[in-house]
Amino acid sequence: MTGRLRAPTGRYGGKTAEERQAERRRRFLDAALQLFGDTPGYRATTVAALSEAAGLSTRQFYEEFRTLEDVLAALHLEVNAWAEQAVVAAVTGAENLPLAERVAAIFHAYAANVTGDPRRIRITFVEIIGVSPRLEEQRLARRARWVDLVCAEAEAAVARGEAAPRDYRLAAAAFIGSVNGLLHDWNAGWVHATLDEVVEELVRQLLGILRPPEWEPPPGA
Repeated sequence: MTGRLRAPTGRYGGKTAEERQAERRRRFLDAALQLFGDTPGYRATTVAALSEAAGLSTRQFYEEFRTLEDVLAALHLEVNAWAEQAVVAAVTGAENLPLAERVAAIFHAYAANVTGDPRRIRITFVEIIGVSPRLEEQRLARRARWVDLVCAEAEAAVARGEAAPRDYRLAAAAFIGSVNGLLHDWNAGWVHATLDEVVEELVRQLLGILRPPEWEPPPGA
């Protein structure tokens, strides 16, 4: 299959071609969230199985996507976008809070969004791994966005006199790795703790990075 089939045009059933296309795409992605994020998983799913789960035909699949990998790529970006939207809203809502409370609010928002549906964790931390160089590049690019967000928060805390001045990029990359690993292990049942305890541990780790023992806040901060 070298390209997608041509989708029908014109209005039908009161909906435009664009509306019908968006609806079909949504049904395929919803079905993929279930099949990739639960059973049988991405590697054991076929185009026919996904189409059946979506209540659509394989022809309609190829009108929207070229391969199942395209579906996984789109779903991975969407799941990350949902989490990012939750975090951005939390950042805005916690704008005037002290650093510890601000960090806690941000991580509670992220953890609640990601773990609220176990299928999202599997898409983000399991199914995307090792599929192809293309998806590995996408995964790392999305992780880089989270690193950028931590760095931005750290730099804002430095500007407010709430954190030690330094280059936080390496520390942020290491911290995001810890976040991903801990949430994956918690969801898999390998970490015996409540989600609140997991978030509290992540908050302690980040505050320890931002405020090392030898650092003292500037006068008046």
